[in-house]
Amino acid sequence: MVDVIVIGGGPAGVTAAIRARELGAQVTLIERKRLGGTCTNDGCVPTRVLAKAARLMRDAEHFAAYGLQAERPTVDFAQLIARTQQVVDQVHAKKQTIAHLTEVGVQVIENSGGAAFVDPYTIELGDGRRLSADRFIIAAGGHARRFEFPGSEYADTHHDVWNLRELPKSVAIVGASATGTQLASIFSAFGSDVTLLEAAPRILAREDASIAKVMRQAFETRGVRVIEGIGGVERIDKEGDLLRLTYKLGDGLASLDVERVLLAVGWVGNVESLNLPAAGLAGTARGYIEVNDYLQSAVPHIFAAGDITGRMMLVQSGSYEGRMAAENAVLGPGQPNSHFIVPHGSFTDPEYAAVGLTEDEARAQFDVAVVTIPYSELDRAVIDDRTEGFFKLIVSQETHRVLGAHIVGEQAVEAVQIVAAGMAAGMWVEQLAELELAYPTYTAIVGLAARRMLRLLGVMPLTEQWQALGSKLVAEWERSA
Repeated sequence: MVDVIVIGGGPAGVTAAIRARELGAQVTLIERKRLGGTCTNDGCVPTRVLAKAARLMRDAEHFAAYGLQAERPTVDFAQLIARTQQVVDQVHAKKQTIAHLTEVGVQVIENSGGAAFVDPYTIELGDGRRLSADRFIIAAGGHARRFEFPGSEYADTHHDVWNLRELPKSVAIVGASATGTQLASIFSAFGSDVTLLEAAPRILAREDASIAKVMRQAFETRGVRVIEGIGGVERIDKEGDLLRLTYKLGDGLASLDVERVLLAVGWVGNVESLNLPAAGLAGTARGYIEVNDYLQSAVPHIFAAGDITGRMMLVQSGSYEGRMAAENAVLGPGQPNSHFIVPHGSFTDPEYAAVGLTEDEARAQFDVAVVTIPYSELDRAVIDDRTEGFFKLIVSQETHRVLGAHIVGEQAVEAVQIVAAGMAAGMWVEQLAELELAYPTYTAIVGLAARRMLRLLGVMPLTEQWQALGSKLVAEWERSA
């Protein structure tokens, strides 16, 4: 029987431990603090609670239009933070992770204080205990990146939000990827004066350009100042009750005074305390453990999964990598890891979501057809007065397979799952167009775009007279012959 030690009790580690046990290995799972990882304890779950509260604040703006008479709510921030911890505890109680792991025969060591290698086959825990195994799967997660600059000790990250007891009147958020944009949306909804700063030429630099454009417009409509292309933070100075953030802009410097500065400038792996050189892993790449397509490190019996690989730092991807790492560790490398179809998004207002290739990536590789449907054409969006946004569908003209989809709008993160499922099943856009999606729903926009794509591709039969009209409108309930 193969002995496997899994380091890290987040989604990647828990999945790896269970899968390795299913394959007959003797498994020990080690977590330095509480099981659940960043997502449950410090990331997705509590942040989603804040996003829910922010959405309720924004929903109140629609009361009058629907004949509801009520005052706009105000936020008790201390009570809201307490609610986040209550929900975290509820999620833990629901999962019963330790009980489930123990039931399937995984030995769990929680609150271990960490684990460090003393040689390639042995680790030492925080309390001095030493454990050995034939295989290791490192799923130790990551943490928010911090840069050193004068006054950097005054800056917070998302980790520090849970210690706030009062809503800051003004916030500068440095970094406009998923975490930064979500925090900007949340604090703006609560009434904070928000400035969002980004070093790249545009916010959400890894997303499709259309998502970045529409999200910037949405932020500015809500009063969030967006400053792109900064040259980095120069310094933070304490000025009475305020912080003066000085940053590089063009050939000079600019500054603003705020109550709080939040850094959302990336995510790095928790490699520092692992003593990887003792295991034979002398170097790491950009703060991550380098692995091959089988999630195997340079030391053949040591595998890694999740955030610590730096590949795709999402919960769903971590779970997938954990399963792959376990199978390759126990059975031998044979399952390559691929991340092409990974639906993702953020609970901003409006939400954004994506799967597959961006339009620029797709055009660089394929002959493509692209259809964009504004949310204003969606009946459910009109009903709910949520017409802000769009849905973009990208299809190969040769194979009619879906290459990517990008959404900004209400329930975008839910709607993108439909496209992801179709892509995973290898559906043609013709099949996607014929799905009888419920009406009126936000996911109906997927069928609307797919049927319009059939016209663009010349698949839907049309009379010459209709073609001459050049009409591109398609009703949500319309089907081809």
